[in-house]
Amino acid sequence: MKIVSAEEAVKQIKSNDRVQIHSVAAAPHHLINAMVARAPELRNVEIVHLHTEGPAPYVEPQYKESFRMHSFFVGHNVRKATQEGRADYIPVFLSEVPKLIRQGIVPIDVVLISVSPPDKHGYVSLGGSVDATLAGVQTARTVIAQVNKHMPRALGDACIHKNKIDFFVEFDQPLPEAPPPPLTPADEKIGAHIAELVEDGATLQMGIGGIPNAVLTKLTNHKRLGVHTEMFSDGLIPLVETGVVTNEDKVLDREHIVASFVMGTTKTYNFLDNNPRILMKDVAYVNDVATIRRNPKVTAINSAIEIDITGQVCSDSIGIKHYSGVGGQIDFIRGAGYSEGGKPIIALPSITGKGISKIVPTLKLGAGVVTTRANVHYVVTEFGVAYLYGKSLKERAREMIKIAHPDHQEELDKAAHERWSGHF
Repeated sequence: MKIVSAEEAVKQIKSNDRVQIHSVAAAPHHLINAMVARAPELRNVEIVHLHTEGPAPYVEPQYKESFRMHSFFVGHNVRKATQEGRADYIPVFLSEVPKLIRQGIVPIDVVLISVSPPDKHGYVSLGGSVDATLAGVQTARTVIAQVNKHMPRALGDACIHKNKIDFFVEFDQPLPEAPPPPLTPADEKIGAHIAELVEDGATLQMGIGGIPNAVLTKLTNHKRLGVHTEMFSDGLIPLVETGVVTNEDKVLDREHIVASFVMGTTKTYNFLDNNPRILMKDVAYVNDVATIRRNPKVTAINSAIEIDITGQVCSDSIGIKHYSGVGGQIDFIRGAGYSEGGKPIIALPSITGKGISKIVPTLKLGAGVVTTRANVHYVVTEFGVAYLYGKSLKERAREMIKIAHPDHQEELDKAAHERWSGHF
């Protein structure tokens, strides 16, 4: 192991290089800060990553000559810079980000990662984020690792041998935490509706936030559930500990939870550490539609910013302002749709915090359609479930209006009549 200081390690970064940063809670902030400290001597260094937790100082205006940001997902720490044009976004399915890297479409010069200390066999772990970071480790010219005792030793594709790493920097940092948010009344109702759709023996995909957590709290009486998901958080753990999640009905990776990254509290990181029932895998595998569809009754729960009355789903922007990204939504919507007995679900509150309807006659000008109307099966709000698959445009509109907030149903009905020239 070549152990050096962070300042020494980041000297490997040259002007015009492309640097990939480890994702989510695994972002190596000690290395990031050392890189940014070199800003006066660097020019046009391109930074790429999925979402990262914590500060992203390289997008601050004072560093615009030194760093430029191209993210695969617009997280909160780069959102303002992206919306103001100081950073940019690469739209891509999450399952295909490793392909961009491995095929040299977005080649990586230097990758900054965070790993657990080596075990007795010389293996470190990428911990809570394998996702597309593994592709960078496998292909980058230079791999720089922050060795952090707080990083859980995850198994599966997370384990890499220390000889794959060029420079080690020893620096311990607690991982950022994301406590479960308080559940709103709408979350509770949506969670109850979705729980009724989940069958015993289903394979779950869920994200983080109020609605996924609400669903998980309503599944305590279910049996033999499995998990194959791009990510999980604290809400899953009680279902594993009480025997609701057993993974015994899965066809692929039977008796194992499969994920690509995690984000939660210390409870989640401790649950992940050295846990043989969890396989952390490359997102090119986890989110591959061909992989997802092999398990039975895949029930995929995803969210939206807004959805029109015909089922077009916007999940990545508010009009032309990018808010998040394509992510893995369409990977799992398609995978669940192909799964035997699968149920692709889009779940959202009927209104925003300001009382604006999230079910709309037409999407905002410039809004991105992440999931097309042809992909949508179930839409769930606190007012019920709309089943759109196989239905005509007018039939879809009627179903969507039924689950809209009562305060907005009349205006949606009027818009539908105008759209179809009174033949609604």
